[in-house]
Amino acid sequence: MLHLYNSASRTVEAVSSLVPGRIGMYACGPTVYQAASIGNLRSFMMEDVLRRTLEHLEGFHVRHVVNITDVGHLVGDGDAGDDKMEKSAREQGKDAWEISRSFTQLFLTDLERMHILMPTVMPKATDHIADQIELVRTLEEKGFTYRTSDGIYFDTKKFPAYGHFSGQRLEEKEEGARVEVNAEKRNPTDFALWKFSGSGPKRQMEWESPWGIGFPGWHAECSAMARTELGQPFDIHCGGIDLIPVHHENEIAQSVAAYGVPLATHWMHVEFVLVDGQKMSKSLKNTYTLDDLMARGISPEAYRLFLLGAHYRSKQNFTWEAVAGAQHAWEKIQRIVRAWDAPTEPNLADQSLFREAMEDDLNTPKALAVFWEVLQREAVPSADRSATVLWMDQILGLGLSAVVSKPILIPMDIKQLADLRQGARTRRDWAEADRLRDALKERGWEMQDGTEGYHLSHVS
Repeated sequence: MLHLYNSASRTVEAVSSLVPGRIGMYACGPTVYQAASIGNLRSFMMEDVLRRTLEHLEGFHVRHVVNITDVGHLVGDGDAGDDKMEKSAREQGKDAWEISRSFTQLFLTDLERMHILMPTVMPKATDHIADQIELVRTLEEKGFTYRTSDGIYFDTKKFPAYGHFSGQRLEEKEEGARVEVNAEKRNPTDFALWKFSGSGPKRQMEWESPWGIGFPGWHAECSAMARTELGQPFDIHCGGIDLIPVHHENEIAQSVAAYGVPLATHWMHVEFVLVDGQKMSKSLKNTYTLDDLMARGISPEAYRLFLLGAHYRSKQNFTWEAVAGAQHAWEKIQRIVRAWDAPTEPNLADQSLFREAMEDDLNTPKALAVFWEVLQREAVPSADRSATVLWMDQILGLGLSAVVSKPILIPMDIKQLADLRQGARTRRDWAEADRLRDALKERGWEMQDGTEGYHLSHVS
């Protein structure tokens, strides 16, 4: 049985379902004003591993919901600043709807490249305005809201449990809060449910509501859409660890206040990716995307392999040297499995070790060690190893079914160039060897030298 750390109880618990055999799983999705960072992708990849574990190891049918935030996410968590969509549209000279479409498509492309299973449904905030208005209306009827000149706010002091999820009492959160721009807020931790459009330049995204023309607050969308798609409560809520102190605290407050039952029974959060030991930031120019990695010769599969090497609740340090190592490891995996025979039956003992690791709070480093041991067990027939490795890959998600026993077809002219380069290296004619290596690269091929010959991989 899968045991998973629950951020709500701060303990590792067995995962159970409210409806036998079925899991409702909600993951906070991207705000589609820019490309997803490699840190964002760690969250979505580990949520994918959780889903694969639930389906392939535990036998659940998973309804996986990932929202698309295309309105209402302001630059500041304190309900200050521009809407990220509108700001991006102005900067790029496009309308907000076009920005949303293009970055949503890029996000879907990134999921596909990373072998992340497509969610069951991906609702957009702008398609669920009525649901969000209904949530705010319900909170208003129950006395949890008040009006200021710029919007409708949730009064956190009327919700005694506010702060329990993040582990901070309300007064501690208030002491640590930044100076607020809106002096009309009763408490620094109060948050916007509905924002008015204002008297400035007309917004591209705004709607009629019982309180006037405006747009929903960022937190409202997840509560409304999760309830619409999964009901309330549902089984598992996922997201990055940065969402705990504000976004998820606020989600819980408004959902429980409105409907009187928990939002979710289990909460799973993924830790940060650091870059050279530092948090990603625009000022440090270290906020990389998957395209940035691919431009440096790092495949999406290699990045996924890199991420699997750390536990999801541990910070993971990204360096170019580390992902280069993952790229070499990925190429080694491909070389091994391409030479294998077609799979027979997986080994039960290896399955048991792998299952034990994954059911222990998704211990991917331990599971990956089992995977590597089987991969390199040369005394075992390749057909047996093939079956076991492919079974493990249903959870690891490296896409090995497209690689096993499928050798690369190398064109004759490429093979001839590689042989010439090998000859130049044997003669220690390094200048000619470098020239031929560059000629291979121009044609989209990379040549790795080894003690037992060379290996060619297609990189274009």
